[in-house]
Amino acid sequence: MNILRMAFHLEMSVITTKRLIIHKRKVSIMPLIKIHTQKGKAKQVRQAIMDGVHKALVSAFKIPVTDRTILLTEYPKEHFSGRNENFTIVEITAFAGRSKDAKRQLYKEIVDNISVTTKLKKEDVFIIVNDISKENWGIRGGQMASEVDIGFKVDI
Repeated sequence: MNILRMAFHLEMSVITTKRLIIHKRKVSIMPLIKIHTQKGKAKQVRQAIMDGVHKALVSAFKIPVTDRTILLTEYPKEHFSGRNENFTIVEITAFAGRSKDAKRQLYKEIVDNISVTTKLKKEDVFIIVNDISKENWGIRGGQMASEVDIGFKVDI
């Protein structure tokens, strides 16, 4: 069992492997995606939700396709008070700088991707983007993200 699985073992029922990807000899772990949903979805549905969010980020935020850090947490019914059993929250923590148009595109593509590949309705998906300035990210061994070349643009 890897360290991430051990750390989240009690509350995490599904987690994709945190992949540290090399971009021009640089390691990237941005953005961080957290998906919250009620327990009971099939493995294929959980995977489709994660894939749909990632595909939308690649398209709308122009992140590298290999840049994927996703945590999916399932909650027992009594610990998750949503509109229905399919209610799903997608939290995206990313470097600040994306335009309203890029965010608008992201929201649309996430719900489109998920609704096409699962039985979730577009209205079942609630999306939050947390824009965090680069000086508030410690990356690549504790360096301030605003002081390193991250290898891609965020002002799109």
